[in-house]
Amino acid sequence: MPYEYLDHEADIGIRGIGDSLAEAFAEGAQAMFGIMADLETVAPRESVAVHCQAPDPETLFVEFLNELLFQREMLGLLLSTCQVKELRQGAEGWHLDALAWGEPLDPDHHEILTEVKAATYCGLKVFRQNGQYVVQCVVDV
Repeated sequence: MPYEYLDHEADIGIRGIGDSLAEAFAEGAQAMFGIMADLETVAPRESVAVHCQAPDPETLFVEFLNELLFQREMLGLLLSTCQVKELRQGAEGWHLDALAWGEPLDPDHHEILTEVKAATYCGLKVFRQNGQYVVQCVVDV
């Protein structure tokens, strides 16, 4: 499985795993989307561009997830998939450009599971394990 859920007392831990850091970020987003809805009911009809910047990859992961939540809320969308187009370190820190896809929320069609309020710094880690990149944090539900 390219993403996992971690035990946490009150909230939910997510972990994205990938062959690249960009892939791990995208899988982490997918894990967060899977908390909110049955992803098999959400078609990738509309795209949302996400741009983030942060001083380090850990902070960038939280910023990325929170920007996805913000865009979802502002546009009234359920998101089901994500692709990180660019993830790089520059002179002013780390930069990320991504696209996420989904469709407008339709309570008659979509199975809503849990509301995610925010990604947090709790349990936040970016590391390599067994040749793969891993990103993780706890999301506030």
